[in-house]
Amino acid sequence: MNLLGQFSLGLFIIQAALFVLLVILLRKFAWKPILEAVNSREEGIRDALQAAENAKKEMQDLQANNERILQEARLERDSMLKEAREIKEKMIADAKEEAQTQGQKMIEQAKASIESEKNAAMAELKSHVSSLSLEIAEKLLKDELSNKDSQMKLVEKMLGDVKLN
Repeated sequence: MNLLGQFSLGLFIIQAALFVLLVILLRKFAWKPILEAVNSREEGIRDALQAAENAKKEMQDLQANNERILQEARLERDSMLKEAREIKEKMIADAKEEAQTQGQKMIEQAKASIESEKNAAMAELKSHVSSLSLEIAEKLLKDELSNKDSQMKLVEKMLGDVKLN
């Protein structure tokens, strides 16, 4: 059976007519739904790409916003740390100043206490020295004034000293 060897014009015309009829039917009934489906699919893809582009822009905006918020948080943290450091340094300086003031007061009190103790010791020493001097003078006078000749010599000496002055 040789298919290429037999050509039938009638069969060709019927097949061509059937093909034209099929194309007309496909154009009338199937071509529009297929084109609508393709166009709808193309529009859906276009919308999805636009939505993806919008989502990408939103993500970039969110990332920029997050970076800005993060930068603000860092600045605020740095500011708070700086303020805390300043407060700490001020507290330390105040404590040092208070300690120096208290130390100075204690030194002044100690100096005053030492001075009063020194004055008291000097007064006591003077008192002891004067009482010792009186005792010594009393003993010397008793020894010198124990006899009459000694008394006369002492009186003459004192008179001589008074005349010289």
